[in-house]
Amino acid sequence: MSCKPTNKVVSTSSEAPTKVSDTVRIANEETEYEVIIIDPGFNTFLYSQARPRGFYSELFLEQRNVIYVNEWNMRARQPLQYDSDLYLMQIDYDPNIHYGYEVNYLLYNYFVYFQLKYKQRLGGFVPRI
Repeated sequence: MSCKPTNKVVSTSSEAPTKVSDTVRIANEETEYEVIIIDPGFNTFLYSQARPRGFYSELFLEQRNVIYVNEWNMRARQPLQYDSDLYLMQIDYDPNIHYGYEVNYLLYNYFVYFQLKYKQRLGGFVPRI
């Protein structure tokens, strides 16, 4: 269970995520990029506990996502030290690419959900809900 991109994260500000059970897919059919979040309970968290869209600025979300992705990737590269069932693969998130609000919002909220559910700390921040 993880946030795992098929290829890369992409800006999809004009598209809403497609919800299927506990899967959130963020994709743009015109590109090769998508993020798929598969984790039981994430949709429930997203719509019942997460701060609403617009609560955080896009800059805030981008800055936190860079920190969280870097920590996530470091853990994914060290399966003997960190639970490889939690950190299945690295996330290809380039801070120089503008992914848009929706992608950053969903990715940020997955990291918050992940930290709360699995009692992990990615970076020096305690997640807020």
